[in-house]
Amino acid sequence: MRSDMMKKGLERAPHRSLFKAMGYTDEELSRPIIGIANSANELIPGHIHLDKLAEAVKAGVRMAGGTPMEFSTIGICDGIAMGHKGMKYSLPSRELIADSVEVMATAYPFDGLVLVADCDKIVPGMLMAALRLNIPAIYVAGGPMFAGRYKGKDIDLITVFEGVGAMARKAITEEDLCEMEEKACPGCGSCSGMFTANSMNCLSEVLGLALPGNGTIPAPTNRRMQLGKKTGMKICELVKKDIKPRDIATLDAFKNAIAMDMALGASTNTVLHLPALANEAGIDLDLDIFNQISKKTPHLCNMSPAGPHHLQDLDEAGGIPAVMKELCKIKVIHENALTVTGEKVKHNIEKARILNKDVIHSVDNPYHKQGGLAILYGTLAPQGSVIKQSAVSDVIMKHKGPARVFDSEEDGMKAIMAGKIKKGDVIVIRYEGPKGGPGMREMLSPTSAIAGMGLDKDVALITDGRFSGGTRGAAIGHISPEAAEGGPIGLIKEGDIIEINIPEKRIDLKISEEEMKKRKEEFKPLEPKIKHGYVYRYSQLVTSAATGAVFKK
Repeated sequence: MRSDMMKKGLERAPHRSLFKAMGYTDEELSRPIIGIANSANELIPGHIHLDKLAEAVKAGVRMAGGTPMEFSTIGICDGIAMGHKGMKYSLPSRELIADSVEVMATAYPFDGLVLVADCDKIVPGMLMAALRLNIPAIYVAGGPMFAGRYKGKDIDLITVFEGVGAMARKAITEEDLCEMEEKACPGCGSCSGMFTANSMNCLSEVLGLALPGNGTIPAPTNRRMQLGKKTGMKICELVKKDIKPRDIATLDAFKNAIAMDMALGASTNTVLHLPALANEAGIDLDLDIFNQISKKTPHLCNMSPAGPHHLQDLDEAGGIPAVMKELCKIKVIHENALTVTGEKVKHNIEKARILNKDVIHSVDNPYHKQGGLAILYGTLAPQGSVIKQSAVSDVIMKHKGPARVFDSEEDGMKAIMAGKIKKGDVIVIRYEGPKGGPGMREMLSPTSAIAGMGLDKDVALITDGRFSGGTRGAAIGHISPEAAEGGPIGLIKEGDIIEINIPEKRIDLKISEEEMKKRKEEFKPLEPKIKHGYVYRYSQLVTSAATGAVFKK
């Protein structure tokens, strides 16, 4: 066993003595040692209950003859970090989480690893570590929260964000907003729409690195606790069979995940995280593959923020296995991919079926013929950019308008809330990329304010930063190269015409080649906004959003 390095033989008597100081017995130390990486804290709704889920995982490990040893990692709630300096630290935390798990699982050579998390950057950070370490590992999520209820309708966190804009235009009262605030998030779990956390939880299931049900079983349920116990038992089986993450997360598995990404209309942040995971697995996942798969994968689930359904609805309709089985009809799922069940995809989805065709459409009756995400290229984004096209109104799929240029999210937000943005404008928020932010902030506040003010069908917003999975409308992020790297977005001047053509996958700055060349020669990027501490070091090491914003090798 791998753990023998720290526990077996006469020379390890001091090591065993230290374990016994914590109450471990010789019998426990003779068993496979399973590390439990747990990001539980009292700062994130998706993590407030992870102590209980981790206990369920540990119970499963013990039932299967292993010894669990738990340690912690950090975690940031993007919703609470949104709109202020804290969001600059969210994406960079992904690398810290991956590094911390790597450090612990190397200092303590576990035989297997269970990763317990639930939200935003924590999920990909955990999965990156699993692929980097390549020891038997399973991820288990805390699960989605239930949707809230307000005036007879399901609501969620995005309802509150958009409510801020609605109140600004006097469409609702302050009392209405306060009531939404009280009811939108009724308990523990990751926010209830197909936002980043739930997108990654669903895709981890499709990648094969989590058990079926991981993406959709609601957090505060007995089934979630049972899933924790099953995960604990299954990791011991993987240790015995020596099945490792890179045996599972092959190129076929990533293609499966991208197909599901398109069918669900998942978060644009998946275009950052899937390449980052592939990088750890030694797989080159070019952005073009997203468009290639999108062209042949229909959009089957109209989830919040684009549509009315939430994760509990998807779970009741048959969950991710039912969507996978439907996609098999058009051969976009590689059914022979291995999973942590020890079985192939084909076996896992054999009994799956759609239980509610309003929530999961058939491939013959999709919401859209193409997938939920699109990668746009052009003179403004030579290395690419991303949009959730399934959340864009048909009336703004093609748009040409004057640039309204801002060098920070705060400046853009002030202009939106002050009513300075007019129909037809293209809002440009730059110096918010991985280097320029630094940290590549999500911008849910500006996009929600635009939607709340009723401008989401008339105004586009483009940025070298990124958007929340809760964003809807013509919001184009990850524009690469970013302004801080001398990308064309840094050359835009107030009033320049920008043309967006989502069906053609184009985004262009409508100036002449001569003018573009002249501006490049004269261009000097702004100084970094933070010049000390972790995010400054991050800005010096991080690569483009087009490559997943991973660290330079």
